[in-house]
Parts: sequence; structure tokens; C-alpha cells
Amino acid sequence: MESQSSQSVTVEPGVLTLCCSSLDVPPLFKTGPDGTRSGYEPAAAEAVAAQAGLELRWLFRPWADFEPALMRGECDAIWCGCAITPERERRMAFSSPYAAFSESVVVRPDDQVSSPEELRGRRVLAIAGSTNFALAESFAGAEAVPFDADTDDVLGDMLVLLRDGEVDAVVDDDVCFVEPDPTIRVAFTVPTANPWGAACRPDDRELVALLDRAIAGADLREAWERWIPQLPFPL
Repeated sequence: MESQSSQSVTVEPGVLTLCCSSLDVPPLFKTGPDGTRSGYEPAAAEAVAAQAGLELRWLFRPWADFEPALMRGECDAIWCGCAITPERERRMAFSSPYAAFSESVVVRPDDQVSSPEELRGRRVLAIAGSTNFALAESFAGAEAVPFDADTDDVLGDMLVLLRDGEVDAVVDDDVCFVEPDPTIRVAFTVPTANPWGAACRPDDRELVALLDRAIAGADLREAWERWIPQLPFPL
């Protein structure tokens, strides 16, 4: 466990403040009325904070305000499905991965699409600027439709558009679809294995080093197998 002297690298001494959404996206995370959290990401964060000798605190913001809140100094890091990409690494400093996920394409239950080729001429929705949108853009002949993440329920709102026939498919991380939902069907999964890390401010190298050591020492496999047994542990 880290020494008390390491705690000064956080916004509030002795506390690791992480930014995430308060929405329910099981098995990734779920937030109770009293603010308590469950799911893989909270469990992994708890294990990492404990390894670092820090109290864990959550800051809830809409998806679109994650990075601005980080840069305003309201939190230490984004810990909410933030894939490590070259573009993001130009703006933020990332910890080592605490997860990795591939990406699934979901359609309406009666749609027989089962491959990227069958999306030709179809409208494929994904969060603007995300790895999911980049994947949607790679489907030859498909129309990639960007979704503004500045809503109260990003995934839920995208699935409403799918169910209502406004779009033909939605791309998101495979973990979002491991729990049964009779209103959608997973058409196929692309094994992108995008690594997720804690996104910190570019100059917070001491914090990144602290998180790296804590991630290496935390039992993330136990948290994964408790919350996402449907998927193999990727680290």
C-alpha cells in the first residue's frame, strides 16, 4: 500500500476523486439513490484506491462534461469507460489499463444483419468522437451517425432511436450488452479489445505513476469475475 506522502498528488489530500456518470449501465456500474455504486468499474476503482491508501469519492457529470470537469480540476481522473486512444493521449495522461473491451453492433430483434458487409446502406449510430464511432465509420457503405453525448442517458437514448427505427444499428462496447434485452439483438462483435484507463490531466505524471502501481497491485481479476463472468478477463 502506498505511503501517506503519496496522497498529496490528488486534488484533495487523501482522497481519489473520479469522474463518472450516475447512470445505470450494468454490469459496468449502477448508482443507488444514496450514491453507493456497484459494478465492475466501481469495484476496480475501490480496489485501486485501497491499494494506493486513498479514500474513493465519485464526481458525477454528463458524458460530455467529463474532460472539461477534469481540466477544471474538479476531479483527479475520469474512470468511466475511457478507452486509451492516440487522440486522447494527446490531450490527457492515462494510467495503465484496468480493463479492455471489444465492440458490439446491436440491431432490432427481427433484423438479420450478422456482419459489417450487411450494414451497407444502413444508418449506424455511435457516440460522436468515440472509438465506437470510429468503428462505425469503418463499415464500408454504412452511414455513420454521430450521437451527441450531452444527454442524461446516452446509451438508453441511442437504443430508443434504434427501437423507433430512426437508425438501423448502434455500436457500443460489448460489456453493455451482456445482460439480456429482448428489444435488441447483438448482430456481431468486433474484437477490438480497446484498453480502458484512468484519464488524468497531462501534467499529473505523479498521479499516473501512483495509479499504475495501484492497478498492478489490485486484484482486478476478482472484481472482473464477480461482475462480468460472461467475458474473459483481458489483463
